Amino acid sequence: MRRISLEQLLIQSRKQTYIEQYEYIRKLLEAEQIKEVKASPRNGKKPALHLEYWLVEQQEDYEELEEELQFRIVPAIETDYYLHHLSSYKEDRPWVQLLNGFLKNQSERLKEPVSVNERSFQIWQREKFIKEEAGKRILKRCGISLEQLNVYETAEPLSYYVHYRTNPQNLLIIENKDTFYSMRKFLLQNGGDILGIPFGTLIYGGGKRIQRTFTDDSLCMEPYMKKAENKFYYFGDLDYEGIGIYEKLAKAVEEQIIIYPFSQAYQAMLMKAAQLGKMPETKEKQNRHIDGRFWEFFDDVTKQDMVQLLEAGRYIPQEILNVYDF
Repeated sequence: MRRISLEQLLIQSRKQTYIEQYEYIRKLLEAEQIKEVKASPRNGKKPALHLEYWLVEQQEDYEELEEELQFRIVPAIETDYYLHHLSSYKEDRPWVQLLNGFLKNQSERLKEPVSVNERSFQIWQREKFIKEEAGKRILKRCGISLEQLNVYETAEPLSYYVHYRTNPQNLLIIENKDTFYSMRKFLLQNGGDILGIPFGTLIYGGGKRIQRTFTDDSLCMEPYMKKAENKFYYFGDLDYEGIGIYEKLAKAVEEQIIIYPFSQAYQAMLMKAAQLGKMPETKEKQNRHIDGRFWEFFDDVTKQDMVQLLEAGRYIPQEILNVYDF
């Protein structure tokens, strides 16, 4: 119950006589829609009325909804939450019913995996319902997981340049766009090797997103890229984040392939940095947690030079190298 004033109750009855207003309040009291606040003062008129009342909230009859949950929902949907929160079921019911109808009449569609947005549209006719609207809440309350809906996440398409498709070959994953384009330009103009290594394919990593994109190889990679005899390399900024991107990617795919740091490129960065002098300061708030697998591919001298650079709060962007250095 919530408190309400006599004045608020009579807003719609301002033009009526006081006796008509009094009768209106008496009818609300008799119908138990309001109750007098006994401690409140009276208005000083005859017959007198209290100046404050309790507004009685009407209890809804959820019997029909409870019966629906118990007997007309498919077994795949768990109903415990809604049976204990019937007001929530009343609110969510249109969406639950669409899910119920899909599982009841079209469950064979779950045999074929589709994207999250595609499944969302199949069930609710709203492609963003799961990702951006109430879908996750509805599914959680119904005890339905995304795995049960047999969906997959869609990563950004893999961007790559193919110099040749013959196997075996070396494939190079490049962290930043400028270096990707420069190396592509170099291969188009000169062919041959990059810093002494022949590469058949250049893959644009795009920073941290490469892990999600690259590990979704069943959708993103051409068949020739998956050949076991191929060798993958990675080249990124020489800073904590660049090393971290490599290490997370290498760890994510280590059961299928080994990804090697493109050591010749990192060594070329160090040599050029030594010629140019002081490098830029490391960006603030970088995640400095690296597990050390990156260092395993370098000799002790090169590793020491890299560690000293990072510990001095400096970094080398891979853009230090350009088409003339390759």
